[in-house]
Amino acid sequence: MLNAKKIILSGDAMFPGYAWRSGEGNGTMSSNIASVGGGVISAGISGNCFSQVLKSSAYKSVHFFGGLAVLFALWWLGIYIVTLNPSMSQFANFGPVAAFQALPHEWKTGKIPGALASSGYRLGAGLFLAIAIGIPLGILMGRIRWFQQLTNVPFQILRMISPLSWEPIAVVVFAGWQQAIIFLIAIASVWPIAFATAAGLAKVDPNWFKVARNLGAKPWQMITKIIMPAITFDILTGIRLALGVAWIVIIPAEFLGVTSGFGYAIEDAREGLEYSSLMALVLVIGVVGFVLDTICVLLIQRFSWHRQS
Repeated sequence: MLNAKKIILSGDAMFPGYAWRSGEGNGTMSSNIASVGGGVISAGISGNCFSQVLKSSAYKSVHFFGGLAVLFALWWLGIYIVTLNPSMSQFANFGPVAAFQALPHEWKTGKIPGALASSGYRLGAGLFLAIAIGIPLGILMGRIRWFQQLTNVPFQILRMISPLSWEPIAVVVFAGWQQAIIFLIAIASVWPIAFATAAGLAKVDPNWFKVARNLGAKPWQMITKIIMPAITFDILTGIRLALGVAWIVIIPAEFLGVTSGFGYAIEDAREGLEYSSLMALVLVIGVVGFVLDTICVLLIQRFSWHRQS
């Protein structure tokens, strides 16, 4: 058993910057918590780490709330300047104060929860189709050279077509507007996912596949054990881009043909001249989009191979 009374610890050697002082069989550290007794040595975590975390959190909070303050100040200032002209006084309801005042009413009437449910379902269904099609397509583009060369030009042309340009065709092809909107979201989202997957796979070291084949790996094992772990970061990056495109597309897609969703709610508020409600809905759309993007960023950081400095 280690005898703590006979141990001589050098604070400079083991813990630089800490001063040690001895006690009755116990050593204590002046600037941090440490003890030596009963054959056990324990040292407390430096308070500097905690203070650095607090400073970092405070720094981020200042920028977060500061940016929001600047945004809302510019919003208020713009409406204020416009409404200085008496003939433009009706635009006062477009301001941030009126929008925030309308938020509780829009929530209590069920307009915001209903729009969240309807638009969320369409967004989820469209993204699911885009992921289910885009990832295999991207793997084929990244692994099979002749397939990539054959499809590159057609896919680039299709990618450059505005998703809303497909709306008249989607209405004719599909039985209802619900399926048409999901198709528009899927056609808008599939290309960022497919090309990000292909780009990620192109960066994978070919020697990994040679080693796996030499070890007798089957095709499905190559996908699950090598390809997917290696390109998860790139896939999530593509999904983040696709989510941004889909969230932009879904709003105008819901202007016509449906009676639910954020697009319909905005159109309904416009026709009813409820401008404060309209701006409240626009604010909610921005917040929901920000939350979805933040979730994607957290997932990307979780699966990133890059170490934070």
